[in-house]
Amino acid sequence: MGNQEIQSKIDKIYNLLKGKSVLIAFSGGVDSSLMVSLAKDVCKKVLAITVDSQIIPSEEVERAKQVARELGVDHTVIWVDRLSNPRFVENPPNRCYYCKKELSRNLKKIANEKSYELIVEGTNTSDTVGHRPGALALQEEKILSPYLTAGVTKEEIRLIARERGLSVYNQPSMACLASRISYSEHITEEKLHRIAEAEKYIKQLVGVKIIRVRHHGDLARIEVGKDEREKLFSTEIWDKIAKKMKELGFKYCTLDIEGYRTGAMDEVLKEKITLHPSKASK
Repeated sequence: MGNQEIQSKIDKIYNLLKGKSVLIAFSGGVDSSLMVSLAKDVCKKVLAITVDSQIIPSEEVERAKQVARELGVDHTVIWVDRLSNPRFVENPPNRCYYCKKELSRNLKKIANEKSYELIVEGTNTSDTVGHRPGALALQEEKILSPYLTAGVTKEEIRLIARERGLSVYNQPSMACLASRISYSEHITEEKLHRIAEAEKYIKQLVGVKIIRVRHHGDLARIEVGKDEREKLFSTEIWDKIAKKMKELGFKYCTLDIEGYRTGAMDEVLKEKITLHPSKASK
């Protein structure tokens, strides 16, 4: 690739996967897409699994299907009812632990049924900053994270994906719809639908690439990419958005002038969250 350091990291990933049959957690984003591309170079068999659920916008699932076709990988979409998990629905600060735990167990079941040797996912070193309770669940379930093992950053993933010609190399990162809801506020299908429709509307209205509608009870707090904020600087646009938010069930609507930043909902945490695994599995 011309960059010896990056090539060395790719070689480490190859060494982890070479000759194995590999099942990959596949969202259709740049991280999992590059992982599929790399795995196909050296693995004897690769299966991409996309999880569909109430917390994933339907367009994201369709995108995953399209990207899987582009990559030419065997691809399966499975449904997981997230709202049947009471601990997840309660929406504690370690909500992602329960989500990743359930995801891991579903992937392990498929891997056992289809005789896949490794289960792989796309967490990279840039993901380790901040509040990441889901990482513990992945470790407990022995899910392999090759980017972490090889020390690959998000920037490097995008660079490698671009050089490989992957269409998603500059695709904005996505997070599940549940991440928009304030901690301890119960997650419901109605709230998830409201958020999905609100984000879809704003994206279509002003053409932003990054959009988060944070759900604070009756209040919708809108974040867009920092370099896209000016696209909303119009009273006409504000009026349209306010009207739509009220139609969707919000009483109040506000624009976060700071713009989108990773982990915005974690800013309310006043102290470090300590997860007790023995309790979390109950």
